[in-house]
Amino acid sequence: MNKLLLFLLLIGFYMTMQALQTDEELAMHTVFNAKHALNYSTHAAAQQVDADKLAQGVVAIDPARAKETADRYLQTNLRLDSANIPLPGTFLRSPVNVLVFDVINEDKTFPYVYSNPTYDYSVRFDRPGVVMIIQLEFPRSFQVLGPVTWQIKSSSELVF
Repeated sequence: MNKLLLFLLLIGFYMTMQALQTDEELAMHTVFNAKHALNYSTHAAAQQVDADKLAQGVVAIDPARAKETADRYLQTNLRLDSANIPLPGTFLRSPVNVLVFDVINEDKTFPYVYSNPTYDYSVRFDRPGVVMIIQLEFPRSFQVLGPVTWQIKSSSELVF
């Protein structure tokens, strides 16, 4: 009887550890996918050149087009609706919050060091660029892992 009880306890422990490992693996895949989506988003936003300023010989990013492009890329890659709420049937369950969207433009002297102490982020720009920080919550599968929320950061420069 003692061996049977020990065997059942070991099976329960093993299943819990397997669930924890699965949750951790899914969490890492989620953060990597979100980071890639954010990188695509900032890169696309940084390429939105202001045509009027470019005609005058000034290389600059159009902030309105950059924001629109960044949102569209993020929503497409993470499968979100226009309010950044996950579409039905997708892996994510909670909205993705855009915490920071900053365009570093020609009004700065380059090289420029962007710093945001609130989110402990700094980056050096050699030309105009975009900074974006999002907050993402991991939808736990087995509830073994505690709640996980990430602040994912990315920046990109205008490529020419």
